[in-house]
Amino acid sequence: MLLGTTVAPLDSAVNAAFPAITAAFSLEVADIRWIVISYLLAFSSLIIVAGRLADLYGHRLVFGIGLALSVAAFLGCGSAPGYGWLLAARVAQGIGIALVLGAGPALALALYPESERTRVLARYTAAFAVALAAGPVLGGMLVDVFGWRSVYLGRAPVALAALALLGRVPETRIEPGRAFDVTGAFLLAAWTACLSLALAAGGAVAAVMGLAAAAAFAAFLAREARASEPTIRVGLFRDAAFAIPNLASVAAHFAGFGVFLLGPYFFVSVLGLSAQGTGLLLALGPAGAALGSALAGRLAVALGTRRVALAGVLLDLAGVAATAFWDKQTALAAIAATLVVQGLGIGLFQVAYTDIVVAALPLRDRGVASSLANLTRTLGVVGAAVVMSALFRGGGGDAAFLEAFGFAFGTVAVALWALLALSFAKPRAWSGR
Repeated sequence: MLLGTTVAPLDSAVNAAFPAITAAFSLEVADIRWIVISYLLAFSSLIIVAGRLADLYGHRLVFGIGLALSVAAFLGCGSAPGYGWLLAARVAQGIGIALVLGAGPALALALYPESERTRVLARYTAAFAVALAAGPVLGGMLVDVFGWRSVYLGRAPVALAALALLGRVPETRIEPGRAFDVTGAFLLAAWTACLSLALAAGGAVAAVMGLAAAAAFAAFLAREARASEPTIRVGLFRDAAFAIPNLASVAAHFAGFGVFLLGPYFFVSVLGLSAQGTGLLLALGPAGAALGSALAGRLAVALGTRRVALAGVLLDLAGVAATAFWDKQTALAAIAATLVVQGLGIGLFQVAYTDIVVAALPLRDRGVASSLANLTRTLGVVGAAVVMSALFRGGGGDAAFLEAFGFAFGTVAVALWALLALSFAKPRAWSGR
């Protein structure tokens, strides 16, 4: 099950290939965001729906379908003759990974007793982070030796191997007679898709998509209020103790992905590193996340889940603030330490936050609970891809690049710290279990 799950975090290999893909298709730096957005648009639109389908029809079944679709998508990305083809294949990849991650955490939790929930989540998140760390390293090596297409083609055998072994994983018990809320699922998918496009597009398109997102969200809320089996119980978000950690997840992953998006250009353009060297540096963040995830289970028992989540957010945002001061004279060790500290914070936060969400929903909605954790992470990543690309306007030369780089990270750091300060108006969100 973990082998199949790794096809998702190994997508971090693509970040190491950003400069090569930009050059291969003669793109501007800002255009690379569509590699991220096309994938995450499909993923974010369907992740909650995928979790609900897994709860209703079986987590192993949905997991396997996602792996099969992912294989096809990897082959499509790796053979793409043009940029449009690549983006279309990335959409297919987003659908496949939504099915994999919509079922994966619930499938992992089903293998162990409920008393082991926090420890299982810590192990699952740590394994996810290890694969995330391996992605940039493997990606850099693959790009240097085989070219950018290999960061996609290399994952197809991994997914195929997991699919072949999936029969060894027991299927979760399905509660009969539960209905699938087709209308609610459609409206939720429409809302997330329109919201993502509104963030990514500019001008009139953004305005139209924003209005469509608002309309779809209003219709979704009305539908869920009267549905006997809602896709997700929106009433949970009226409780600040539930809503604030979800908003914090968006902010935390916004901060974390900013470095993954613009970091490769800093490492190549300013530090003069190779794709492999860039991959090694990028891997430090997920390596820190793996350590944080491993520690989170024990710390949650000793300190409380919400305090661990707060500690993780503080470390993550500290890393963003430090990144704003990077320049050509910054020691490589200081850059490495920043990446590790930020990753450590994300690892601590993700385990604690996921445990908060899973505990808030009933056992039979476990797929939806784990999917919600993935959705908030994805919204943060999409937001970072859009906002950081818009804030970064680097011209020619190191001076112009560093000015744009510092402005982007400095602006984001101030905004995120201000939002965190506002969250303390509801201190219950950060105290206790």
